[in-house]
Amino acid sequence: MTVLSVRGLTVRFRMRESAPVRAVTDVSFDLAAGECLALVGESGCGKSVLASALLGLLPGNAETAGSALLAGAGDEAATDLIAADEATLARAVRGRRAGLVPQSPAAHLTPVRTVRAHLTETVRRLTGTRGRDALRTATESAAARVSFPAGHLDRHPHELSGGLAQRAATALALVGDAPLLLADEPTTGLDRDLVERTVDELRRHTGSTRALLMITHDLAAAARIADRVAVMYAGRLVEIAGADAFFGAPGPRHPYARGLLDALPERAFRPVPGRPPELAALPEGCAFAARCARADAACAAQPPLADGLACHHPDAAPADATRPPQAVEAPGA
Repeated sequence: MTVLSVRGLTVRFRMRESAPVRAVTDVSFDLAAGECLALVGESGCGKSVLASALLGLLPGNAETAGSALLAGAGDEAATDLIAADEATLARAVRGRRAGLVPQSPAAHLTPVRTVRAHLTETVRRLTGTRGRDALRTATESAAARVSFPAGHLDRHPHELSGGLAQRAATALALVGDAPLLLADEPTTGLDRDLVERTVDELRRHTGSTRALLMITHDLAAAARIADRVAVMYAGRLVEIAGADAFFGAPGPRHPYARGLLDALPERAFRPVPGRPPELAALPEGCAFAARCARADAACAAQPPLADGLACHHPDAAPADATRPPQAVEAPGA
């Protein structure tokens, strides 16, 4: 069963004094029930914009194209999250059919309400639980699910550390057991033990009708729970691979994806040289060409994503596939 089917998702931000920001370009993927797909890439590559687009949370200057079909329950028709209006998303999708662990949890928590009040209201609305004792039990169970300490439930958001705010947001996202869970950097501010416990709980969310899309910089967390890995660069997917092959043998095939792994301390501890391009000034061809040792004239054309890879010169071995931008002239320069 396919929970989410994304086709040609594109997001542009209109700017008053510059070219449009091409935040997401022609992204397509499927997410099956029982599956965790980890979306990885450097900051600013469009990962969080993609998640916001799926939930209709983009600012007013955003323009979207493409489709994202969220499966319905039983005989219920699928919903195109990109075409759906705000009333439909607010009433029938957010929380009920698609949960979100936000990247900035403090911004999603009402400052004058305690964590207990947030959780109790969410439990009441999404599960139909009634009665003071039943609500109290369900609220504390929701908190315990993500190791949120019961002694902090009556605190307000400003009284929480970043890690506790993250756990509170995760607890809220899990309450409804939504078929689609979007977790945007869910391990921010957590120590390693809590990272593992949190992602394990997110993984347990998946099942016969539920799936997880986890956006993360934490490749160790991705390796722990992901079934597949999708690598994003400059708004495009450049590789989608099974997690075992990606983190093990034969490893990533795209030079950028291999560079991400090589940057890990337990591997080569060598960062990808250079910087990503500005999304308002992307080259016509491969956006990674200026950082890639394999770039040649063919890279002046954008490679399509075919068989899980968008690269004219895929990596076949764990060789150094990156170099500083000054060491290679971008095609067409």
